[in-house]
Amino acid sequence: MNRRFMAAKKLFSILTVVFFISAGLFAQEESENSTGKKVTLTVEQTVEYALKNSRSLKSNDIDLGIKERASKYGWNVLLPTVQASATMSRSTKTDSTWDSMVSGVGQGASFAAGTFIPQSAWETLAEKVDLKNNESLHWAAVGTIGVSWNFSLAYIQQIRASKAEYEAGKITWDQSNKETIMNIKKLFYGLLLQQESLNVQKISLENSRQRAVQAETNYKNGAIPELSLLNTQVAYQNMVPEVETAEQTLNQQLDTFAFLLGMPVGTEIELSGSIEPTYISVTSDELLRKYSNESLDIKSMQANIDVMKMNLSALNLSSYTPALSLSYNYQPSLAPYALDFDKWSKSDNWKDGGALSLTLAWNLTNMLPFSSNRQKAQDLKDNIAKLELSMETLKENQKVQVRKAVDILNQAHEQIVAMERNIALAQRSYDMSARSYRNGMTELLDLRDAETQLNKAKLGQLNQKYNYISALMDLEYTLNVNLIEQNNK
Repeated sequence: MNRRFMAAKKLFSILTVVFFISAGLFAQEESENSTGKKVTLTVEQTVEYALKNSRSLKSNDIDLGIKERASKYGWNVLLPTVQASATMSRSTKTDSTWDSMVSGVGQGASFAAGTFIPQSAWETLAEKVDLKNNESLHWAAVGTIGVSWNFSLAYIQQIRASKAEYEAGKITWDQSNKETIMNIKKLFYGLLLQQESLNVQKISLENSRQRAVQAETNYKNGAIPELSLLNTQVAYQNMVPEVETAEQTLNQQLDTFAFLLGMPVGTEIELSGSIEPTYISVTSDELLRKYSNESLDIKSMQANIDVMKMNLSALNLSSYTPALSLSYNYQPSLAPYALDFDKWSKSDNWKDGGALSLTLAWNLTNMLPFSSNRQKAQDLKDNIAKLELSMETLKENQKVQVRKAVDILNQAHEQIVAMERNIALAQRSYDMSARSYRNGMTELLDLRDAETQLNKAKLGQLNQKYNYISALMDLEYTLNVNLIEQNNK
């Protein structure tokens, strides 16, 4: 196994861990995928299955739903506040209330009669008009319906900010979705790479077995010495555990892959596909000119900057503009005799203690440069400045990543073409060495060297094809564009 393939294998292991953490694919078992069944998956089916069962994406759906509701109902800050209450209260002392009522009745009766009625008769007169000094005298009933409405110019910016946060959330959701798809595809092609490598090793093992069988026949016929027979047998036996280990490793990683996809433990996966990239012709300058502003990373950061600017505008408006407050209370009250429910139906027994108020308030302290309000505003300004610096860094890093990916594409394409010729030459060299070996004109070591060179050429080309596919996916994710479709237009 050559060095390039080992690097690809290491990359696959890293991607497996990353994808396991980010995707969190632990779905319930599906009836059609019962344990022990064999499932054939294409890369498209793998992506579809994983997206359907991804817990991380489901969590992102919930986050997006929260922001969507905040955006949809952000106008609710303009709703008035309506409150209703009812109170029954008991006064522990009613002597003064009773005296006042008796005095009022007595004086009123004296005025109506045109003569002074003795004060000793006032209480009797009060009782005659259904006024009693009993428990009900202690009680009062008060009802309140209050409506208040507040308005500030800052509310308008808050509504706009909630809508902008929702738009930023949609970009974040799109990022997570596309990143998950990219990681799934890389895992799929990484497994295909290992599968193809195993096939190459199995072909070499079969060739070694055939050489051992031929050597045994030649030895029995006296054509070769015993040492040559032993060398071919040892070479074959040494290859057997290597191939078995590689096959076991691939099966274990396929089991892990099935687990990541949410399939039942024991489901046998068969990958359907090949590592055959679709080649495109692009330049980094052209890509940056056309698609640099399509990057989801840049769009996400710009959306966050816009949200912070709206929040800063809302804070400034709350500091430098007054707030309007309208309030109206309707407060009917029955006091005393609130326990005499026959009095509740008579409107004359109720009194209204409500009020209407219109207030224009301006917090002048918030205008002071050293106030907590203005310090918050300064913090927002500084954070906006930091994000703008990060935006510049992100754009420069995008240029680096695009140039790097294009260089990898061009280099990988050149090496794939060159290795195609190398494979043809190595295959010819191996075929000639095999014929010469069968005729007894070539040593076993020379034949094995020719076979090793052929395998290195095959694996090297497969690795470069994987590198091309991986770099193309990275480039498409960075620029947020399907380059294959754009290249075919």
